[in-house]
Amino acid sequence: MNRITQLNPAEATGKTKQLFDAVRVKLGVVPNLFRVLGNAPAALEGYLNFSSALAGGSLNAKVREQIALVVAESNLCSYCLSAHTLLGAKAGLTKKDIADAIHATAAAGKTDAILKLARSIVVHRGEVSDSDLDQARVSGLTDGELVETVANVVLNILTNYVNHVARTLVDFPEVKPGQA
Repeated sequence: MNRITQLNPAEATGKTKQLFDAVRVKLGVVPNLFRVLGNAPAALEGYLNFSSALAGGSLNAKVREQIALVVAESNLCSYCLSAHTLLGAKAGLTKKDIADAIHATAAAGKTDAILKLARSIVVHRGEVSDSDLDQARVSGLTDGELVETVANVVLNILTNYVNHVARTLVDFPEVKPGQA
């Protein structure tokens, strides 16, 4: 049961209504996570702006979805794992790509390094080792890609934690951590 109210988009007003309308145009629906975030329009707007900015970065949609999957699994967030399994497939990830990403692996060496770094960032609360960074660089990551990886991890931690606090009802085909 939700511990923070999921706002009804049909009843939203002001800034929240504007943001919900923008989400509906982009996704076709207003997922429950956004209905929770809508309680704080500044938080919803911040999430949407941060997400949009990262979409214009150097990491493509598939890699961003793979990061979201490894972060959701690492944080045991069923809501985000469910959402990004669906979104990852829509971005072109295969079932194997999705399962591998959940376990911080990928066929492409550079993507594999990004996922391993992302998991390390979560597990070590940002205190990654010199060895983690060295391995990422050996695999071809630039300093810009390192920073974008951190930014994508942080964006996903935000949604993982909101879902944990709110106990957001999963409105996607449910995938539970540890199932892949």
